[in-house]
Amino acid sequence: MALVLTEEQSMLRDSARGLISDKAPVSHLRSLRDSKDPTGFSKELWQSFAEMGFAGLLVPEEFGGSGLGYMEAGVVMEEIGRTLMPSPFLATSVVAASALNRGGNAAQKSEFLPRIASGSLLATLAIDEGAKHRPLQTALQAVRAGNGFKLSGAKALVVDGHVADLVIVAARTSGSAGEREGLTLFLVNPKAKGVSIERTIMVDAHNAARIELANVEVNADGVLGEVDQGADLLDGVLDIGRGAIAAEMVGLSDEVFNRTVEYLKNRKQFGKLIGEFQALQHRAAELYVDIEITRAATMKALQALDADVGKAASAVAVAKARAGTTATRAVQEGVQMHGGMGMTDQFDIGFFMKRARVCEELFGDANYHTEQLARARGY
Repeated sequence: MALVLTEEQSMLRDSARGLISDKAPVSHLRSLRDSKDPTGFSKELWQSFAEMGFAGLLVPEEFGGSGLGYMEAGVVMEEIGRTLMPSPFLATSVVAASALNRGGNAAQKSEFLPRIASGSLLATLAIDEGAKHRPLQTALQAVRAGNGFKLSGAKALVVDGHVADLVIVAARTSGSAGEREGLTLFLVNPKAKGVSIERTIMVDAHNAARIELANVEVNADGVLGEVDQGADLLDGVLDIGRGAIAAEMVGLSDEVFNRTVEYLKNRKQFGKLIGEFQALQHRAAELYVDIEITRAATMKALQALDADVGKAASAVAVAKARAGTTATRAVQEGVQMHGGMGMTDQFDIGFFMKRARVCEELFGDANYHTEQLARARGY
């Protein structure tokens, strides 16, 4: 399949770009940060997202969504990356919607997917428990009790966790940390007895939370997928999220590149435009090539997810690892070529550097994914 957007995907990109660039430029993020907004994103803008069909992009039409694919979700994520727009789109419309659509039963889909599509329900996935992304190291316990389970443990770096109406929690129903068998996903009401949530504003001024569960009761209807067999479902959902984050980092990198080139064209030093210096031209050219290769790898990964999520792991790992290193290179080059002013908070380029660092860590950094690729090939 060609690594280019179709006419419909190009129209979707233009629609998303028009809304996001108009309503949520980088100054929007700065305003939310400086005002210490308790929500961390614009509810009005999120409702506009829903009205344009973006919130339900991956929700099947029978549940009120658009029924589009992961490639289309990546198109929207790339535009979000260009302006660093704080939004529940990743956590709710990509990750949670995919988990419910792939693992939910008819009743669960009917209850939650229409509300995600309408923008009235925010949901998130609670997976990581330590400083690094290690899904199989899940240790949060789910013990059978009556007609359900009692969950006890803690989760960290839960994206949009403090505003979520539904938390999909990965827990261990059997086995021990490090084993694939014994993982189960649960649908948890964050207002349930025993749930405590602490908002943690990340370095990039986006939302995350720490969630603690103390004997939280979840009945059998709250199990997403099969008991003890949640690893495969979790792998697929995480790969979908990784593909989306890779697309966001492509948009972020491209925007930093464009801003930097524009600066090179206008900044004068020693009586010349600094863009005339060959050394800087070489660095900009190399960065452009790097970004385009990463864009192709990300599109390939999203196409692979659309074709068969279960067979897309290697392509997604390549895309996520490469997107992380490319975004890191882009923001470092951007700051360096902007000189001392690139280090100041007054200048927007620093926001891109902080967001790139967080995206690199979400759902596994480059080291994690290169290790997964090596293991898949028997090294």
